[in-house]
Amino acid sequence: MIKNMDEKYDGITTYKIGEVAKRADVNKETVRYYEERELIPTPDRRRSGYRIFTQRHIDQIKFIKRAQELGFTLSEIKELLELRLDKETSCSEIKEEARQKYQDVTQKIKDLSQIQDTLVDLIDSCSEGRPIADCPILKALEGENKTGRELRQ
Repeated sequence: MIKNMDEKYDGITTYKIGEVAKRADVNKETVRYYEERELIPTPDRRRSGYRIFTQRHIDQIKFIKRAQELGFTLSEIKELLELRLDKETSCSEIKEEARQKYQDVTQKIKDLSQIQDTLVDLIDSCSEGRPIADCPILKALEGENKTGRELRQ
């Protein structure tokens, strides 16, 4: 282990957490959370206790954010990152992860479309002048709920 971190990082640009957060366009709590979840490498610490971050940390955080934008969960991203570091991983393994995410997203779109259709039906079934006791939206949400029926009466 290198006792003097200055030697280890000689010639390498290092950053404090605030600068990492700024460059990765996240907040400091996000950086800490990713570290806690082991999504980014645990940074070394200076004798003063400050974490020593490098461009690798920034790049990895940006990778995480882009993967989240595509719908990957943090658990899935962690798996992708582990596969990325494994020299034995092939592109087909990453492709399979992406294919699975595609199938998940496709199913969510179908589910959301069904929700949308149900909401349109409920909205169309409700006439504005109807008393609350006859509100089809509330009836649908309450189902057989006795308390809801009592509240509307």
